[in-house]
Amino acid sequence: MHEQSSFLLLAVVFLLAAVAAVPLAKRLRLGAVIGYLLAGVVIGPSTLNLIAHPEDIRHISELGVVLLLFIIGLELSPRRLWLMRKAVFGVGAAQVLVCASLIGTLAYIGLDQPVNTAVVLGLGLALSSTAFGLQILAERKELNSAHGRLAFAILLFQDIAAIPLIALIPLLGAGASDPSSDSNLVQLIKIVGSIALIVVGGRYLLRPVFRIVARTGLQEVSTATALLVVIGTAWLMQSVGVSMALGAFLAGLLLADSEYRHELESQIEPFKGLLLGLFFISVGMTADLGLLLSSPGAVLLLTAMIIGCKLPLIYLVGRAAGGLDKLSALRLGVVLAAGGEFAFVVFQMARDQQLFDPRMHSMLVLAITLSMAVTPLIILLLSKLIKPKPVTVEVPEELKQIDAETPRVVISGMGRMGQVIARVLRAQRVPYIALETSVDSIELSRSLSRDMPIFYGDSLRPEILRAAQVDQAEFFIITTDDPDTNLRTAELVRRLYPHVTIIARARNRQHVHRLIDLGALAVRETFHSSLEMSKQVLTGLGLSEAQADSRLTRFREHDEQVLAAQHKVYDDAAAVMQTAREARADLERLFDSDQIEARGIDEALQRPAD
Repeated sequence: MHEQSSFLLLAVVFLLAAVAAVPLAKRLRLGAVIGYLLAGVVIGPSTLNLIAHPEDIRHISELGVVLLLFIIGLELSPRRLWLMRKAVFGVGAAQVLVCASLIGTLAYIGLDQPVNTAVVLGLGLALSSTAFGLQILAERKELNSAHGRLAFAILLFQDIAAIPLIALIPLLGAGASDPSSDSNLVQLIKIVGSIALIVVGGRYLLRPVFRIVARTGLQEVSTATALLVVIGTAWLMQSVGVSMALGAFLAGLLLADSEYRHELESQIEPFKGLLLGLFFISVGMTADLGLLLSSPGAVLLLTAMIIGCKLPLIYLVGRAAGGLDKLSALRLGVVLAAGGEFAFVVFQMARDQQLFDPRMHSMLVLAITLSMAVTPLIILLLSKLIKPKPVTVEVPEELKQIDAETPRVVISGMGRMGQVIARVLRAQRVPYIALETSVDSIELSRSLSRDMPIFYGDSLRPEILRAAQVDQAEFFIITTDDPDTNLRTAELVRRLYPHVTIIARARNRQHVHRLIDLGALAVRETFHSSLEMSKQVLTGLGLSEAQADSRLTRFREHDEQVLAAQHKVYDDAAAVMQTAREARADLERLFDSDQIEARGIDEALQRPAD
């Protein structure tokens, strides 16, 4: 009972700290990461001492990093990387290598650190915060600017580079103490065998498993399956002496092109956010605030070194390799100059491997936290000092390709209507994503074209819409054959993404009115096909193409006017009936004139020539 009470108290403390600190940090425009770190500092041993032993929750909190790397792997499809190869593997690699070389050299020569420690310091501090950097760019609406696109490419490379770095830490830490070549060979065989098992299982086993789970329609089973894949691969890699994160990243990478990618991402995202927040809180708890009092100069000097080394180097990389102008390169440097979340992961592992002593680790945590905290202030100062003239900046072609997979259109439902729309968009090279809940429809579409962007996912779930990047789309097309589902989907999309244009399939006139109320453009599912059939009848009865088109155009315009009039009173049955009766009379008069016109034409044709 006492242990259960202690666990509940621990959970209350963590949740209360997160709920109090993160909104405050967001309001101060410092970012959620800073909020979690500050929460950890406050409840940790160096301040309130509400959590006396941070190491008790470390293993649980590390699952947040594991889930983060799984999500990163999911987003790195080979096609996406190929489109971005110049910006990612060219500019991104240059930034990491240049910054790591300078910082590592300073650590080796200036701080008299061993080679292994200097390598870890250089590579770890060369990384920036993906969540923090993209959040700043999004808040300032600079994601699509030249420096915003290049920042995205560099951060993407850093995320990839973090994987081998995490796998490298145990070798740098413990490799020297175990020189036995036989044991190293056995260990290597285990690692290669585990990676091969993950690759084979991911390619030939996971998709059938997800297909079976999807057919059950049970969200809890889908969630359990997603967590099993991530935690199972992480456990397998850890059991052979490799970082858990590497296994999760491989699993995500193998499923990046899977039709269940968005479903997996939506299931993992809530756990990732909560556990990653727990990880940052645990990092904050290990921070020793006493260092700010005992060695303020050393902490501030290390913070200044991080920003002072990275900012000018990133500026030069942006100018030389990225083709940015001076102001854009400066903004790039400011956004990426701070340390990042992966540095916390790397340095915590380095401390466990005796590459760092506890004092150095605490000093690094404080310095990285301070570097992230001052970044918004530097950006604010920069915006005050520099008032750029509005100029048109030509974005390099390789940077334009970064968002090549961002959908301009999202289609909900891949039945007959959805397939026709998808074929038109594909023919016009318009990037789109299609969401479907029928496993059979997905399998059929994928069998016709393996690269068709159709994914398993329910459009009524906000997390699925978020995973499908609806926030970046211009149009959301709803083509499912259930009127109630269409209405609820339109209502959800309009509420979450008011800027997106919604075009929805309508069953009948009443359905049209309700969709219009939701701000959607309603398309009646049988109206236009009925007009086409009517045209075939009229031309078959003797009218020319021009005559048939003219009369059907008048009919369509009249019907649309009636529909607009009925929309004002559609909730009043008596008024609707009255409008319908008046419209019927108008329509008869309209076609009476057509019949007179047709009769006159027939008589003219039958009259003998003079």
